[in-house]
Amino acid sequence: MKIDSIQNGIVIDHIQAGRAMEIYELLGLKDVECSVAMIMNVTSGKMGKKDIIKLDADIPVNLDAIGYVDPGATINYIKDEQLVKKQRIEMPKMLTNVLRCKNPRCITSIEQELDQVFKLTDAERHIYRCLYCETAAK
Repeated sequence: MKIDSIQNGIVIDHIQAGRAMEIYELLGLKDVECSVAMIMNVTSGKMGKKDIIKLDADIPVNLDAIGYVDPGATINYIKDEQLVKKQRIEMPKMLTNVLRCKNPRCITSIEQELDQVFKLTDAERHIYRCLYCETAAK
């Protein structure tokens, strides 16, 4: 399989195998105007298998959403087919408008303009809770 290099854009690399689709959906990549390549289950010397997402445009991406799905992924910024910056993603302490609270009695269900805010309460188990009602995400 051959996936061409990109001129200017972003490569989300070192995604745990099978997690690229979740990142694709959280970032809303189906609605972007640029080419998007999602490569899944690629052989990796460090990880065994990994996923990669290539965006053929320098568009803003929500790093918190990527960190929520896969802390440890990397973002490579490409300009003129050259790597200009590499950034390792960490698990965010707070998530704003990445997830939606599932509690029907939460104030965020009633007040539509209120931000959906979740805070990291257990980093080991990757648990985020709604800031308003303490309902766990997922």
